Amino acid sequence: MPRRVLTGRVVSDKTDKTVTVLVERRVMHPLYKKFIRRSKKYAAHDDANLCKEGDVVSIEECRPISKSKTWLVVVRNGDAVERPEGFSAPAPKTAPEAPAAAV
Repeated sequence: MPRRVLTGRVVSDKTDKTVTVLVERRVMHPLYKKFIRRSKKYAAHDDANLCKEGDVVSIEECRPISKSKTWLVVVRNGDAVERPEGFSAPAPKTAPEAPAAAV
């Protein structure tokens, strides 16, 4: 199953190796059919403490790092972030090759 990737804005970088990312999405109101903004904060792992408040980051779902941290910063302001050890990118899935036909 592919890992979810979300894009949001860093609202706090006060903790060590952790940033708080605010992700906003737009949903249609079921009755009034008007678009409203819904937001949620995620704690994401930032191993090198690169991210600062106001940065736009992409976060990817990963294994649990702590009680509240299950996300990893992968892109910061359009530039890829180096992954810490143990958080390698998943290998691309390829179709299995068919065995060569015997002649």
